[in-house]
Parts: sequence; structure tokens; C-alpha cells
Amino acid sequence: MSEKIAVIYKTKYGSTKKYAGWIALKLGADLYEISDIRSKHLIEYETIIFGGGVYRGKINGLNFIDQNYNKIKDKNIYIFSVGMENVSEDRKELLIKNNFKNIEAKNIKFYNFKGELDCSSLSVIDKIMMKALKSMLNKKTESELTEDDKVVLRGFEEKVNLTDKSSIKALVEEVSGCAEY
Repeated sequence: MSEKIAVIYKTKYGSTKKYAGWIALKLGADLYEISDIRSKHLIEYETIIFGGGVYRGKINGLNFIDQNYNKIKDKNIYIFSVGMENVSEDRKELLIKNNFKNIEAKNIKFYNFKGELDCSSLSVIDKIMMKALKSMLNKKTESELTEDDKVVLRGFEEKVNLTDKSSIKALVEEVSGCAEY
């Protein structure tokens, strides 16, 4: 692949880093944790792929791309989020609306991947938020619980790992322009 690609990520618990690494490896791209790249370096790349975890409806670190959008708007831009829930078209639109201030949604491709949940390793603030979520979920009847709800509840009892290397296939194929990766 001749075009220069940067994969940039911000991770909190490791799932986003895992996906970013898989993508960079498949594409022969440069891999950066967000703290290791400066906005002036973005102009060196034809394609920029950014990934961040979803926390309380926000994509972690996306403000870096948003703040630098005018410098990179003519580049190929791909954004992926990592979270525990399935992202329907409505949810995708809400994520875009809540996260893209300067970014023009029509100029980017957006993907979502499943992450991991290990309640024992959460920060104090995240534990408090998760306990509030658990309380809300426990008020639902069994028939009202979605599959995503059940996975979250299971995460209070055991580590849940939904990361899947094969889920990057569509993104990798689109970036590389190939049917195989």
C-alpha cells in the first residue's frame, strides 16, 4: 500500500488499543496513542483512522480530530468507536451528533466495535456510574432486558470480552480498497 496511513487511538481500559493495533498491522500503518502525535504531523498522512471508547455517549479523545478537522478535511478519515452495545443507525446518528462539532459526518466513515467489561478494573468514577446503570437495569423485567443489558449485567459477575479481530474486516477492506485483507 503506497499511501501513508495513521491509526490514532485513545484508550481507557485497552480494547481500543487492541483494535487500533490490529488495524495498523493489517494496513501497514503508523500507530499512535493520541498523546504521541501532534496536529502538525497529521498533514503527513493521506488517511487518518481514529478510535476511541464510548463513555457516557462521548467518544474518548475525538476532540483531537474535531479540533484539527480543518487541517485534515481533505484526507480520508475513518473513525471507530469501541463499546459494549450494538450501534443501530439511530444510535450511530446520536453518537455523531453528540461528538462531531466541526467534523462533517458526510466526509468520514464511522465504525463501531465491541469491547470488554471488567468491573473489577474500573476507576472509582466508572464504578459509581456502572452501579447506577446496574440499579436501572435491575428494575427491568427479564423480558424488558436487551441482549446488551444482559451482557452488562454479566459484566458485574465476570469479565466479558466481546473484542473480535474479524470485526475490523470492513474497515480494513474499505481503507485498502481490497476484497481480502
